[in-house]
Amino acid sequence: MGGIKVYISDDVERRFREVAMKLFGYRKGSLSIASEKAISAWLSQVSEVLEIAESIEDPVEAIYGMLSHVKRSGVELQHEAGEVRAKKALGYRGAT
Repeated sequence: MGGIKVYISDDVERRFREVAMKLFGYRKGSLSIASEKAISAWLSQVSEVLEIAESIEDPVEAIYGMLSHVKRSGVELQHEAGEVRAKKALGYRGAT
């Protein structure tokens, strides 16, 4: 059995301990069980993304033509994206 020493913020550590103890009980090994489950979940999630990324030989070729149906120019899309981000930053919810 391996061991890993990690450093995380105090807040994350406190929340992790609370949830791990609630789920796996207030006994020895609860943090190890929760840690292994969290790391395993992260590994499976990241592994899927890495497999997809590694299967793409030429990233430019992979996305070429994906926006060919859009009738606006790149500059117009950039301006629209800026407006959307500004509205979100200001808490804009739209007309109700």
